[in-house]
Amino acid sequence: MRLTRVTLTLITLIMGFGFYRLSDFLLEDLETQTLQATEESMIDSAQLLANLVENEQDLTKVFAGLDTREFEARIFAIRKNKVGLHAYLTDEKGIVLFDSRKPENIGKDFSQWADVHKTLKGEYGARSTRLDETDANSSVMFVGAPVHRDGKIIGCLSLAKSQSDVLPFVHDRRRTIIWSVALIGLGILSLIGAVFIWLFRPVGQLTDYARAITRGERRSKPKVGRGREVNTLANALHDMRESLEGRQYAERYIQTLTHELKSPLAAIQGAAELLNEDMPQAERARFVGNIRSQTNRCEDLIHRLLELSALEAQTHLEDSHPFDLSACCQQSLHEMKPLAEASGLTLTQDLPPALPFYGNEPLIKSALNHLLQNAIQFSPKGTQVRVRARQEKEQIILDVCDEGPGIEPFAAERAFERFYSFRKADAAKGNGLGLAFVKEVADLHQGQVSIAPHKESGSLRGTSAKIILPISPPTA
Repeated sequence: MRLTRVTLTLITLIMGFGFYRLSDFLLEDLETQTLQATEESMIDSAQLLANLVENEQDLTKVFAGLDTREFEARIFAIRKNKVGLHAYLTDEKGIVLFDSRKPENIGKDFSQWADVHKTLKGEYGARSTRLDETDANSSVMFVGAPVHRDGKIIGCLSLAKSQSDVLPFVHDRRRTIIWSVALIGLGILSLIGAVFIWLFRPVGQLTDYARAITRGERRSKPKVGRGREVNTLANALHDMRESLEGRQYAERYIQTLTHELKSPLAAIQGAAELLNEDMPQAERARFVGNIRSQTNRCEDLIHRLLELSALEAQTHLEDSHPFDLSACCQQSLHEMKPLAEASGLTLTQDLPPALPFYGNEPLIKSALNHLLQNAIQFSPKGTQVRVRARQEKEQIILDVCDEGPGIEPFAAERAFERFYSFRKADAAKGNGLGLAFVKEVADLHQGQVSIAPHKESGSLRGTSAKIILPISPPTA
């Protein structure tokens, strides 16, 4: 992906430089080409006027009232309503005989001007002269045409036109070229941007999605837009993930369930075989109680496993809604109170009056129940289990603390693994699914879990299990 982006960036830069050079080339010669075209038409007009003089036409009558002549012409986007040409006539020595715009020039010697000097010598005469040396737009073009009589040059007819009459066409053409190049460049940049948005960006999202699958992370299918190709790829990748995960999940859980059920089934089988023998009634009752205990253990294991598997099958949080987290914690405490009293424990709380939250309320309550059951199991009689909830910045922290011996560091590192259980000295080993369920609930809410020895008064006392949840609603 990085190589592709670098390549597209280089192509963009090269194309941008090419468009810059193209526009620079077109604009560089634009004014010169326009003036050349104007000069060509002036030559024809000068030759026409010179021909009129040779046929003894009076130029005074030809130019009479020309400056006041009214007309309206629109040449593309340029409006023209006055004649921009004027002329003067000299004799064979360069003395002005007629000037259509400045009669005061009559009698002056113009033989030093290039248009007159070269034309009287039989050459092509033309010049460009600034009326104001400080203003480049004040230039006037002059084109000379010889006046013949009996095969000799007897004068020069010079036609003049201000470059300011031509510059509007230059500026209009310049704007057209700049806009055209800019629009073409913008179109190409838009195409490249569309390629990034519609193709490479979704491919990058799908790449991250595939890497997340490899790392074992739960992540929903990314939104890749409306492109048919990338959506087909996204759906195929998602289906492949579910298929592979389904197979691996089934294999892993069948193996684990088989392993976990071996011990209680062996105990049940052993007790059942012993019941066939003659034994005192008290001994028989003990074996029957053992069968019931191991049966309940199997039932609890299957129930927890089904609960966890249903949760792990969710790719994103479902059935979310706003609710009061403090009220949810109080309900959980109420449900766990009989279990705590049977174990000789007291449940306490440190909850705010209200704690708004957005999520799946039944899952949060079930996770809290698992933490309370775990704390009750590892707490000695006569102690307390406390539930606290508080908001810190953009997070809500649920904390279940007990006053037991405290979890060992090696057990804390693996506490949220499936089927890992730390055996208490005077209790049977658990099935190791309760804390795994809590972690799955936190993951679906895009939160975190932790468990560690609880520090109180500078010494280790009990265990603290926390669920850290973001306040903002989880994204799909």
